[in-house]
Amino acid sequence: MNRIFGMSKAKAPKPTMEDAIASTDKRVTDVETKIKKLEGELTRYRDQLGKMREGPGKNTVKQRALRVLQQKKMYESQRDQLMQQSFNMESTVFATENIRNTMSSVQAMQDANKAMKKQYKNVDIDKIYDIQDEMAELLEQANEVQELMGRNYSLPDDIDEQDLEAELEALGDDLDFQEEVPSYLHETLPPMPDLLPEAPEGSMQQHNPADKPAEPTHAEPALRM
Repeated sequence: MNRIFGMSKAKAPKPTMEDAIASTDKRVTDVETKIKKLEGELTRYRDQLGKMREGPGKNTVKQRALRVLQQKKMYESQRDQLMQQSFNMESTVFATENIRNTMSSVQAMQDANKAMKKQYKNVDIDKIYDIQDEMAELLEQANEVQELMGRNYSLPDDIDEQDLEAELEALGDDLDFQEEVPSYLHETLPPMPDLLPEAPEGSMQQHNPADKPAEPTHAEPALRM
């Protein structure tokens, strides 16, 4: 059957907006190349007209320059139109991407909303309040226990604080409120032993070499005859 009727050709993929923008930019580049070529011709004609005298030859060159200038204007108009088309397509692509991103964000928010609702179904607000109340009671009991454990048992309960203050005022004249000296400093310490011997009397007087006693002189024995 395929030999008789032939096989259907595969459909070509539809051009995308990016393809259309690339094609339009290529056409803009081609038109700008033609404009630069015409500008070169106009420069040559202008130099040529500047060197020619008035006459039929100069008029002919002038007519050629006018035709080239008209072509240049036409290509410039086409270039501007193509550039505007490319800009419009790029703006469309930008807006399309923004819409796509917005839709993705909205979908993500919807999914998050559904997940939060599903999670909150498992949350019992009353149970949370009960837990908070129980925690507050337990903390209060813990504080009471700490107060009981820190109670002072050194003084009896029947002693009045005002009586203690009155007794303290009565003893105010007899008490010395200076800095208390430790009891171990009140004990008399034994005298320190003398580590050096006492110098003899008169030793502290200045010794004069002139006061040195004279050595005794011994008489020599007489020679016996």
